[in-house]
Amino acid sequence: MLFGTSVPSTEQHGGCLSRGWCLVTTQTPAIDKAMAVFAFLADSGRASFTQIQKATGLPKSTSSSLLASLLAHGLVSLEDGRYALGLRWYELGNKVEENLDIRRAAMEPLAQLRDQTQLTCHLGVLEGSSAIYVLKLESPTAIVIRSWVGRRLSLHSSGLGKALLAWLPEAKLNSILPDIEFARRTGTTIVDIDAFRQELVATRQRGWAFDNAEDNDGVYCIAAPVLNAAGEVTAAISMSGVSSQINLANLDETAAAVVATADRIAAEHHRGKI
Repeated sequence: MLFGTSVPSTEQHGGCLSRGWCLVTTQTPAIDKAMAVFAFLADSGRASFTQIQKATGLPKSTSSSLLASLLAHGLVSLEDGRYALGLRWYELGNKVEENLDIRRAAMEPLAQLRDQTQLTCHLGVLEGSSAIYVLKLESPTAIVIRSWVGRRLSLHSSGLGKALLAWLPEAKLNSILPDIEFARRTGTTIVDIDAFRQELVATRQRGWAFDNAEDNDGVYCIAAPVLNAAGEVTAAISMSGVSSQINLANLDETAAAVVATADRIAAEHHRGKI
């Protein structure tokens, strides 16, 4: 039996499959049950309902409802009475690989930008109706920007968010904007959707985005998109600092360095895919 319920959440359950899949019991049994199915199918390739039910040790009713849900989400497929891992895993795996690839491509150019400007630099991607940091290079100065890899940030109040949105196709943008909560974070935050649309138009026209202390008081950010060969935004980079670090009277010169770095990352990313 693959599925267990009595093992503490931090302890690995003893059920390891022949190809190295070891199961973990956590405080979320529904996920544990799904993982038992995934592990079995990953090891077996294709299997019948009876084989899955017996191997996982789940009750028939639980197995039936679980497989129906996984089928609806594309996480498993069903053909000729036999289940297999679904194509949704391929899509998710490609997304993970893409994010890892963009991190590798960004590391050296972003480090050089950080060293050149002495400012904190980030790489982020779009995830639903928010942006998420996937790489952070800290400023060597004593001034620390409070952020971390994995942190989600608002699309409407961050330079990174604006850069990720401004180059989206209109239909994609229109599907995301209604999900954004235009919360006021500082006195300069844009909280009107029409005004924000105008900000995105201006962002795309000048080629870079600016966070005018809209997410955190006193912290400014310049961001630029990382575009693929088709002109689609795959990620964005940002450079953040306080007013004593960024020359607000001459943003164009600083922004040019950010845009050039984003273009270099895009070229490195494309080269890595050839």
